[in-house]
Amino acid sequence: MDKLQSPSMFIGVRGKGIISFGSGQPDLPPPESIFKILPGYRSFKYGLIQGNLNLRKALSKEYQGSDEDNFVVTNGASEALDLTFRAIESLEGEGTNILVHAPYYYSYIPLIKFDHLKPVLTETIAGKIDIDDFDRKVRDCKAALINSPSNPTGRVQDIKTLKQIEKICRDLNKVIISDEVYKDLIYERENYLLHGDNVITINSFSKTYSMCGYRVGYLYSNDKKIVNKAIEIKTYSSMNTNILSQEMAYEALKVPRSYVDKQVKIWKERRNVIYDGLQKLGLELWKPEGAFYVLPKIDNPRKAVWTLFKKYKVITYLGEWFGAPGRIRLSYALDSKDIGEGLKRIGKYLKEN
Repeated sequence: MDKLQSPSMFIGVRGKGIISFGSGQPDLPPPESIFKILPGYRSFKYGLIQGNLNLRKALSKEYQGSDEDNFVVTNGASEALDLTFRAIESLEGEGTNILVHAPYYYSYIPLIKFDHLKPVLTETIAGKIDIDDFDRKVRDCKAALINSPSNPTGRVQDIKTLKQIEKICRDLNKVIISDEVYKDLIYERENYLLHGDNVITINSFSKTYSMCGYRVGYLYSNDKKIVNKAIEIKTYSSMNTNILSQEMAYEALKVPRSYVDKQVKIWKERRNVIYDGLQKLGLELWKPEGAFYVLPKIDNPRKAVWTLFKKYKVITYLGEWFGAPGRIRLSYALDSKDIGEGLKRIGKYLKEN
């Protein structure tokens, strides 16, 4: 159990009989149209650091009032976050406070620290931001990182709360970093996009279009200082994002909304299967409103994660990696049949331990 230091021990792990509730990697296929460019594609020279022009122009149509110069195409949302933090550190200095609501995605805190910034946590109530606590703590921070729908909770922040966050941060001249990678995967309502000149939006093609391995993400902001600093940093770090993947992402943006709607219907059905199943096993959890994660409470979570993997061939993630001790995180990005089998094995573990 001392090996449970980070999710790295489980990422990419596959094998006969293993049921993985680990990585948030959609099992649904990408749009078929993205593969049509492959037979004739012959461009393999360096691309623009900021990203392919056609892709940035297409993205600008998704965000009212933007143009291609407001975007930087990145190696997944992870690089977009890293570039954003590094740009803030460069402009504001080491030790700058970044507010994060807990539970949080496991890479947030290490990334913030790697980039010489300081994470400050604001608590949530049943996965929802406590606006009073947020208001108090954001005053000592330069930026607030918002993730809705959330990984690991699957919770969607209320529109009223998001509008309050917009006003607080605008009035106090605070930056909002909005991680929107699950914005299209909401079950209960349409997405509310945080907006304003102080907002940096992070997104990717990994979840909506099932293109995780292609590593295409982006940051969008009306703040040209952030955009230009991100381009400068990227010039000396990773240079251009994979140009073939960008062309495939460009094709993905052409698919009709019905493609996404069909996927959301499948995710919601799976949500119901895993949520109802875990409740029947006696585990306490919040009902996801988006994304594809659940975060149930469980006794001795370190033992549970290790034993489920070694004895029952079930991969789960430790809640403490996400700032949620006493819980484990499960991704339901797998077929309903496998979800059912995984639930049976978890039930067996609970009976035998």
